[in-house]
Amino acid sequence: MDVVGAVHRPGLVRLRAGARVADAVAAAGGIGRKADRAGVNLAAPVADGQQVVVPRRAVGSSGAAVTGVGSGAGGGSAAAAAAPGAPVSLSTATAEQLDGLPGVGPVTAQKIVDYRAAHGPLTSVDELDAIQGIGPSRLADLRGLVVP
Repeated sequence: MDVVGAVHRPGLVRLRAGARVADAVAAAGGIGRKADRAGVNLAAPVADGQQVVVPRRAVGSSGAAVTGVGSGAGGGSAAAAAAPGAPVSLSTATAEQLDGLPGVGPVTAQKIVDYRAAHGPLTSVDELDAIQGIGPSRLADLRGLVVP
């Protein structure tokens, strides 16, 4: 299991069968103080080879923390639904949530999930350009609907 994001010791952890996201986070040293706690479902079961992403709180232009921009733990764990109209977090959204974006079908959604599993959470919306099938036009359509 790969645990990344706002945890004290990100990286690979070994867990027993039947473990949950909470066990993975604990094995990675616990949730960091910059974590968006509402963005991760600690009760979700995990599977071998899965990545658990603990999202960081977004910081607004005023420097104040902005929570609620994420949409759950990524990499296949159960995810909480985003608030209506809230941008979709590319680093935490499930393939199903990404599939709901305009111009993103199930194949492209899975490519996004696979990309972040290989490269870690996205740090910029512009990183979508590295994913086959997402060009400048689709990237322009997604701006404002997604956050890293």
